[in-house]
Amino acid sequence: MYSTVLLLHSWTRWLVLVFGLIAVFRAFTGRQGRPWTGADNGMGAAFVGSMHLQLLLGLILYFGLSPYGVKAFETAGGAVMKDPIGRFWGVEHLAGMILAVVAAQVGRTLSKKATDPIVKHKKAFTWFLIALILVLLMIPWGIWNPARPAFRL
Repeated sequence: MYSTVLLLHSWTRWLVLVFGLIAVFRAFTGRQGRPWTGADNGMGAAFVGSMHLQLLLGLILYFGLSPYGVKAFETAGGAVMKDPIGRFWGVEHLAGMILAVVAAQVGRTLSKKATDPIVKHKKAFTWFLIALILVLLMIPWGIWNPARPAFRL
């Protein structure tokens, strides 16, 4: 079960990145006065929806299946905080990604509530960009955090 959910979590990140890049690009180009269209709304919804799916899979891993989640705190006590890899998986990755999901949801909500199309695009751009930057920082690329395969099989 762990390997299946981890595989899904690994591959879903690519949906998050693709939808996030498209949503940020559409919001950026719309700030110049382009009307807010159904495609803008749809890309925002796809980005936030994929973020929520990714969060759900991550929480299943963290609280139920992964040896790096809550189980790391149960077995090692406070020692996990002294281990950079354990701390990344047990605290930093989780906290950063939850903040990213919150930022994406805030952007979607504020852009839907705004009435002016330029304001819609600006709010979406700002919050979606924050969310995307957080996601990019917390994905385990191996640059400043533990490396994981880009594509699991």
